[in-house]
Amino acid sequence: MQADRNRRIAGRADVARLIHRTYGTAKATKGRGILASASEILPARAAEILDDLTEIVARACAKISALSPEELVPRMKADHSPVTAADEAAEALIAEGVGRLLPGVPVVSEESADQHHNHLDGSFLIVDPLDGTREFLAGRDEFTVNLAIVTRRVPIAGIIAAPRRGQVWRGIVGEKAQRLRLLKDGADQAQPIRTRIWPRERPVAAVSRSHFDTATDSFLTSLGPIERSPSGSAIKFCQIAEGEADVYPRLATTCEWDVAAGHALVVAAGGTVKTPQGRPLEYGRAAEHFLVPAFIAWGDASRSAATDT
Repeated sequence: MQADRNRRIAGRADVARLIHRTYGTAKATKGRGILASASEILPARAAEILDDLTEIVARACAKISALSPEELVPRMKADHSPVTAADEAAEALIAEGVGRLLPGVPVVSEESADQHHNHLDGSFLIVDPLDGTREFLAGRDEFTVNLAIVTRRVPIAGIIAAPRRGQVWRGIVGEKAQRLRLLKDGADQAQPIRTRIWPRERPVAAVSRSHFDTATDSFLTSLGPIERSPSGSAIKFCQIAEGEADVYPRLATTCEWDVAAGHALVVAAGGTVKTPQGRPLEYGRAAEHFLVPAFIAWGDASRSAATDT
């Protein structure tokens, strides 16, 4: 109990230092749903609009759920991943909703990332309107809608919703992390969630169902005996955030919209997300095509420090 209390205190102090260092004296614009393009969204402002953003994500989930995977014809993108009318419908709904709520704030989305964004040093949103299209088409429940607020290259808030599971997870760094029941136009029954201390026995690794590789296998082997829990999409971040899993390594290239919302959620719940070398991840890297070379999400941040190389 004392160790857990010390961990919570240390975590809050780390977050406070991060926010102070990263966001400085920037001021959030007052007024619901009005934000000048030059302004920054800080955690307090993110808390004010969190329910509105959750409603937008919930409506995107309802749009996806209204479409039958069997009736959709997937197309293959340049990276050989599938895209469907469900992805595009969800993206359009989110873009319209965010445009009304936060006019002037850039939105980077998977299905429109080829529209280059050159000024992402302040705040922007990053969205994956349907993360896990393969799982969606296969009839599994491991697909999500992801939305994150990024300020000065750091995710400060994240929402992940799983339509077929009827659940949504959300978090604001330094404020709170929650699991809720997903509704057609929002969410309710909020419950606080938190990562857990690395267990002495039977730690659990959340691993990719589709992208597991030899590097990941070697890394997990180096951690000693560990249970492996495969799944698709950002669900793995949610497992870390609510203490159902302890580590999620992704040692192959992925994209920022796959990671940003989960990154914010895990940090808000008490964990950390870093490069395999223990360095911070940065977002809004348009020149690098929004690629993330590799990352490791840890439920117990102290475990991360112990294994940094």
